[in-house]
Amino acid sequence: MAKFKGVREAFAAALTDLAVEGKDVYGVFPDSLSAMRAIAFGEKFPERYVECGIAEQCAVDVAAGMATTGAIPFVGSYAGFLTMRAGEQMRTFVGYTELNVKFAGFNAGCMGGEREGVTHQFYEDIAFVSSLPNFKIFTPADGNQMYHAVKIAADIVGPVYLRGGSGKEPTVFPEDAPFSPDGITVCKDYGTDAVILSCGHVLDRVIAAADLLKAQGINVTAADINILYGDNPAKILEVMAKTNLVVTVEDHNINGGLGSYISRLATENRPVRVKRIALEDYSESGAAKDLGDKEGFSPENICAVVAKTLGK
Repeated sequence: MAKFKGVREAFAAALTDLAVEGKDVYGVFPDSLSAMRAIAFGEKFPERYVECGIAEQCAVDVAAGMATTGAIPFVGSYAGFLTMRAGEQMRTFVGYTELNVKFAGFNAGCMGGEREGVTHQFYEDIAFVSSLPNFKIFTPADGNQMYHAVKIAADIVGPVYLRGGSGKEPTVFPEDAPFSPDGITVCKDYGTDAVILSCGHVLDRVIAAADLLKAQGINVTAADINILYGDNPAKILEVMAKTNLVVTVEDHNINGGLGSYISRLATENRPVRVKRIALEDYSESGAAKDLGDKEGFSPENICAVVAKTLGK
């Protein structure tokens, strides 16, 4: 059941509920209150709403200062405006100092910039954040998962980056499904011919591909990776150990994201073939579904890649 229209509404709802519950959270917005769907939060808790104007670097520094007082600031904006425009501030004033600042970056992926076009699509963000020590990276697949991810992020001491798309993601998880602390949730378990791992808003396509493959006699496991470069990948490794082929699917550049993470785990633990489906160049402006299909994220293409890699 879809409780939220998408990840943005879920983010704002979780921030509001945390404030109602007495958590010392603040929303720090570089002229992004409306884009984050957080107007109701600002109206209900004006003393917890910090407006920084179109100045992402300033917003990160303001949040860092607030964190030194014991507050829990959430900086909400578009993914690239945070990780690229304010990347130095995230690195030096939050990561290096291990301050308790949370970041919510939206419009991630080529499917995230449907409204504004290619200039507002961001598929380099995980690569950047994953290179920063002390950061945790959450990639909730839908609004229900984003809500729980924000709640968990508020309880973690230290920097957290929450990645969200456009806010039009299909609902995959039930409302009460927890945000897995293991970093993985198996969504389909048809067999071990291959394991397909996805992160973020392409999960519905991966699940559909698993169904298509089953109809062809290829039995795979499809799973959601919701924490990247986490502290304890034991459960991910457990699933990977069941197969000789892992296929990763992500709306992110092919370098530095899920595919790189899984390849590292395979290399350092149990060698297994890893085939990556991801962006290898800039995308273009267009509707999310059309762009996703064009860039290789259609269930049919995922199915074809798995079958070809298996030699079937």
